[in-house]
Amino acid sequence: MPQNGGTEAVMEENYDEDGMRRVQWAQRKERMQREKRKQMMIRKVSRVALPAAGVILAVLVGIAVKNGGRKEGVEASAAGQEGNGAAGMENGDGTDAKKRGENQPGVREDGQSQGGQADGEEGSAAGGSEAGGKDSAAGGSEAGGGEDGAAGGSQTGTGESGAGGQAGAGTGGSFAATKLSGEYQTTGETVSAGNDVASSYAILVDVDEGNILMRRDEKSRMNPASMTKVLTLLVAAEHIDNLDDTFTITSEITDYCYVNDCSVAGFEKGDVMTIRDLMYGTILPSGADAALGLAIYVSGSQEAFVELMNEKLEELGLADTAHFTNCMGIYDENHYCTAYDMAVIMENALNNDLCREVMSTRTYTTGPTKRFPNGIDLSNWFLRRIEDKDCGGNVPGGKTGYVAQSQHCAVSYGIDKNGKRYVCVTGNAASKWYCINDHAYMYKRYME
Repeated sequence: MPQNGGTEAVMEENYDEDGMRRVQWAQRKERMQREKRKQMMIRKVSRVALPAAGVILAVLVGIAVKNGGRKEGVEASAAGQEGNGAAGMENGDGTDAKKRGENQPGVREDGQSQGGQADGEEGSAAGGSEAGGKDSAAGGSEAGGGEDGAAGGSQTGTGESGAGGQAGAGTGGSFAATKLSGEYQTTGETVSAGNDVASSYAILVDVDEGNILMRRDEKSRMNPASMTKVLTLLVAAEHIDNLDDTFTITSEITDYCYVNDCSVAGFEKGDVMTIRDLMYGTILPSGADAALGLAIYVSGSQEAFVELMNEKLEELGLADTAHFTNCMGIYDENHYCTAYDMAVIMENALNNDLCREVMSTRTYTTGPTKRFPNGIDLSNWFLRRIEDKDCGGNVPGGKTGYVAQSQHCAVSYGIDKNGKRYVCVTGNAASKWYCINDHAYMYKRYME
């Protein structure tokens, strides 16, 4: 009898916890929808108010020039430009990204799945469904909807995209060298990561010299989670000729993402997306739906595409220490690599102009979907998290990842004031912020 009573108590406690989660998620979803409606109203008002303000401003400047003399007119114009810049920041600057990200289509913070089967770290970029509502079980709702480039079109060099427009080209120049396994070397100046680095696995490489600057268990096996998508992007880029070609999202893709509790870009069955949309959707919000779409477009199936991924690992000399079983980073004991391997993969991806552009793009708006006729606003989770950190130099791009079995990880690249280039990889951090702080710390130590 006492044993039965204990079992019932545990079951009751578990039931209460499940009930609490459902209530919390319902409250969170309601708050997201309310904030979304509020943001939509603000945007509608902004579309009318900002052009009107520009006309009024132009008239006032003209009057000032005519009546107040050249000096006063110039000052008024400068003030007007500053005012427009401030207004634009409300729609496009990263200062309030966290606050406004909650209002973008359904983006959530961690979405760390209870089962931990898929990379739930990045969140969903489709309004409210969160891959069927399942992949937000333990997560919260954070930043991520991101800036939409306000007026449409592209802002080259910044990586910000307007509605329906292609994101600007990435910064950082060409990575001319292609490193193979064994070419990153330790020197007398290589140091071990100390207590300032929280991640269990870490490597910082000077890719121009091929020297390892800082390391910790960089050749130990780890699960790469969504860092996998860097190789997915690279393999796809090497097999795709027409970025404007289209691909129709199928129920096979949406069902797979739901069953495996994946983070998604937000595409739905029947959406006809360009290949360019799929590429940005794979990296910025870590969309498994986009990655799977690329795989099927290139090879006809994920299984055939994974064969190409493993062939690429062999080509890079990594086949002895790296092996992938899927294209998005779902946990599998046979899906693995090392931090060193991921640095090699990242550098080779950066050597591809298209991959470098995608990974260094901060925001991007897809073409129209059935649910979002103005497109889906996508944000680069890594860049949004590190943009306010002091890294001692420029960190133009990166890719985060998370599965419960391997915790938080990321791969990124940096450029110091002299143009020297670095690649950083970390794995198994207890939180996304520990992971980001590790990158910032390691870069700052050498780039500053």
